This record gives sequence, structure tokens and C-alpha cells, in this order.
Amino acid sequence: MGRRAALLAAAGATALLTAAGTMTAPATAAPARTAPATQAPAQAATPAAACGDGSYQAEAVRSGSTWTARRGGSTVYTGTDMRAAVQAAINSLSPGRTSKERVVVRGSGTVSAGSRISLPSYTVLDVCGTIDVTGSGSGDQAPVYSRGTRDIEVQHLNVTGAPLYGIFLRNVQNVVLGQIDMRLSRGLGVRIDNRGDTSQWTRNVRIDDVYVSGASSHAVETYGVDGLTVGTVTARDVGESGLLLNQTINAAVAKVDAEDAGTGTGYAAFRMANRNGRIGSSYPTNIRVGEVVARGGGRGVFCVSESGGATIDRVTLSHTGNNAILIENCSNVTLAAQSGTVTGGGEIRLAARSEFPNNRDITVQNLTVTDSSIRESPCGENTTFRNNRLVNSSQSVC
Repeated sequence: MGRRAALLAAAGATALLTAAGTMTAPATAAPARTAPATQAPAQAATPAAACGDGSYQAEAVRSGSTWTARRGGSTVYTGTDMRAAVQAAINSLSPGRTSKERVVVRGSGTVSAGSRISLPSYTVLDVCGTIDVTGSGSGDQAPVYSRGTRDIEVQHLNVTGAPLYGIFLRNVQNVVLGQIDMRLSRGLGVRIDNRGDTSQWTRNVRIDDVYVSGASSHAVETYGVDGLTVGTVTARDVGESGLLLNQTINAAVAKVDAEDAGTGTGYAAFRMANRNGRIGSSYPTNIRVGEVVARGGGRGVFCVSESGGATIDRVTLSHTGNNAILIENCSNVTLAAQSGTVTGGGEIRLAARSEFPNNRDITVQNLTVTDSSIRESPCGENTTFRNNRLVNSSQSVC
């Protein structure tokens, strides 16, 4: 490793600097594709059809305090239990089907935190109302749940209350989440993973627009996903991250917009962890993010634990309580490929823990940094700082 130089830039100065370090990494336990995604970051989805519009095969409708589930002219449930009504409508769809059938829910009601509405393969759910989650539960319960399935879709969903998870999907493929709105008092918003069978990736997931407030954990979290397209994740006052990608590859995200995400913690508006972006034993660019916005909260952008292969085009980070940006033990990450601002809050930090390989091939560029600082310690390998404008800020890099 070369000689370390410390540079301090006065207000209004512009820095163009390059630095160096080392990095290698072992292979991941889960199988991985050998080619990165080539698509551009996901664009905002076209306006969705109004909830309930179009054809459907079954429905659950509330009138007064009574829920009625029907398939065609047949009534399959009558009673006061929203969960039972919706599940009965789903269960009335064609058995053994190989193409999607749709259930429309018309009305609002309550569902216990210790229960699930389960979606089998080839099912579309459109909820025109609000599911309010009450009581307590444990494990992977969620008002919308699916495991070991394929070709499932949730077109509209509003959730309030205190779920363990708002949506929980495990070892699934070909998933579409449309317009999702969760205004919670605890829990995690959307969790999509492969932890039931880590030898198989969850594949081909599309999330159009998710709004989550009040969750005690993350707004949206993935783990073990190959092929992810996200329009917008909006997080407000969530306890941990806005969008957290764990061991996810071939992902395109248009925008993460977080306010007060992870306040008082090390979580971030946008976080990558657990070898996120690693394909085989290397880090080709396969995680593409259009924009990250963070106001307050914990960190703005955080890459950790042998993650990388990521390009973030634009960042707007202001007054984060922890690091505005922390890159720790990561490889091939480009911050602000197009432009960015960091105002106040915690420093921009490139760091490393000894139990993981050091940072490698990190680029921090095109930032206007105001009332903050840039610091690299220890030195990484092939680190580049360029076209960064420092306003009342300092810089100490290799």
C-alpha cells in the first residue's frame, strides 16, 4: 500500500484525488448467475388501473359488517371475518391452474397479526380497501403471504396497524407488486427472500410503488433475489432502512426516497449488505440505482459486508444523523455517477473492518459537499475521488 496523504480542503475548494488498497472475496453459498443485468434503472411505472377495474374470477365484498365471498354465481363464504372471506375467494379459484386468476376485495376490515392471507401460484390479488392488522403474533405471519410459489401479483394493497410483516414472500418467482401503501405502528413493510431454501434464488421480482411509514424495521427488504426491478420506495419514519438489499443480484431501482429512516441507528435510506451484488466471485456492475434521497434518519447510503457491483446515479442526502455515505468492505461501487449533494449530517466515509477484504474499485464523484467531510481510512485499492466540490467541508483521503 502506498504512502498515505492527508488533504484538507477549505470552503469552496474542488478536489480531484485517487487512492489505492486490496480486496479479494470467497464465493457465496447460494448459486449465482454468471452475467450481470444490462437493463437501465427502472423507470416510474405507468399509471395503474383503478382498483377493482377489469375482469376477475372471484371477489370478497363487505356490506355492513358482513363479508361475502363469491366465485361467479356461487357464494363460498358469508360472515364477519375479512381474512376468512378473502382466503375463501382465493381458494375458490381453479385448482391446478397454470395461468393467473384474479380476486378483487371490496371493503376494509381487520386481520390478526398472527394470521395470513396466503396466495398460491398464478394468483392476482387486488385489495380495494384497507387491511388493519391488530393483536400480536410471531414468525413469518403477514396479511399477504406466499411461499414456494410462482406468478403472483398484488395490484393494490393498503395496510395499517401492527403486522409482523405487511407482505412476506419466500422462495417465489415472477412476482409483481403494484401500488402498495403501508401506514404502520410496527413491523417490517415488504420482505422478499429465499431463506426457506437458500440453494434456490427468488427470481424475477417487480415492485412498482411502495410507501411505508411507521414500520419498526425496514420499509422494503430483499435477501437472495436474482432479478429485481423497483420503481419507487418511499419510506417515512421507519425504524431501520428504506430499501435494504441483501445478497440480491441483477437489480434496477429507479428511486429511494427516505425521511427519518433508521434514526439513531446505523441503517440507511439505501443499504446493501451480505454480498449484495456479488456474482460468483466477482462484482460486475449489476445493481443500478437512479436516485437516493435521504433527509435525517441514520445513514444515507451504506454498502457493507462484501457487497458491491453497484452504480448510483444521483444522491441528495441532508442532515443524516450517522454517515451520509459509508462504504465498508465493498468492491466496484460508483457514487453519484451523474450528480449529487451532501449537506450537513455525518461524514462521507470509506472504511474497512479487518474480518473482511478491504474496499476496492470505489469511485466517489460529482458531489457538492456542504458542512460535512470526506474521509478514507484505511486506504483502499484503486479508489477514485474526482469532481467533488467542498463547501465549508474537509477531505482526508489516501
